[in-house]
Amino acid sequence: MLTNDKPLSPSLLRRLSALIYDTLLVIALVMVINGLALAVVSQISEQDVLSPPLVQCLTALTISGFFCVFWITNGQTLGMQAWRIQLVDFEGHRPNMTKALIRCVGATISAGCLGLGYLWCLVDRNKRYWHDYLSHTELILLPKHVKSNRL
Repeated sequence: MLTNDKPLSPSLLRRLSALIYDTLLVIALVMVINGLALAVVSQISEQDVLSPPLVQCLTALTISGFFCVFWITNGQTLGMQAWRIQLVDFEGHRPNMTKALIRCVGATISAGCLGLGYLWCLVDRNKRYWHDYLSHTELILLPKHVKSNRL
């Protein structure tokens, strides 16, 4: 699946499908983390609600933590694994913590600009997002696994 030794780039539809998959996982994880925080807060104080700044902070940390841990460990979130997408740096290696964090911040900026940072891959000759350039990372399409006919 290589052309001129350059891995293929996944289509926007494939990228968005992986993102939807991961979003469902992240929503569940955010609910669990905030639920645990509420249990802790209610045990140490008389409050039965979390303050909005605490919820926002926990949510941001959970989302960035989810993506950074997966990207650093194997270059793929669960959604990316399902859709055969991998995140690599411009040299073809898994991103380090700095690049993963910069990518998280950049992805927020890309989404905050009405999604233009994501749609940029449709016009970019390298099919990269804005946050790819900020973090010096990119998404590549992995080849299909060949199934053997063993009994």
